[in-house]
Amino acid sequence: MSDTITLTGLRGRGFHGVYADEKRDGQDFIVDLTLHVDLAPAARSDDVRDTVHYGEVADDVVAVVEGEPVDLIETLAARIAGVVLARPAVARVTVTVHKPSAPITVPFTDVSVCITRERGQL
Repeated sequence: MSDTITLTGLRGRGFHGVYADEKRDGQDFIVDLTLHVDLAPAARSDDVRDTVHYGEVADDVVAVVEGEPVDLIETLAARIAGVVLARPAVARVTVTVHKPSAPITVPFTDVSVCITRERGQL
């Protein structure tokens, strides 16, 4: 399937990380998503019920970021993928989680993980 919906730069404050100060102080996480969806039904009907409501997806993703803390952004990305794939119209999702304030001792711009999951593959 070649149809996609892309959300870029979703932000939420989470308390994820291996170190105690990350869990105590929190930091911003940024999420990019590419949802693989058959958009033909929505194009024909012009009805939001025939697609994936990206506003609702954005709310769900930020709720995961701001929810239960995990140690690894790999785990966070997998949880986000699970929430997105719970929507029946989504066949596959690519999730990138950015951690721009990661505890790294040298100058850097960003740290991110990127995973792709398909329905039935979590």
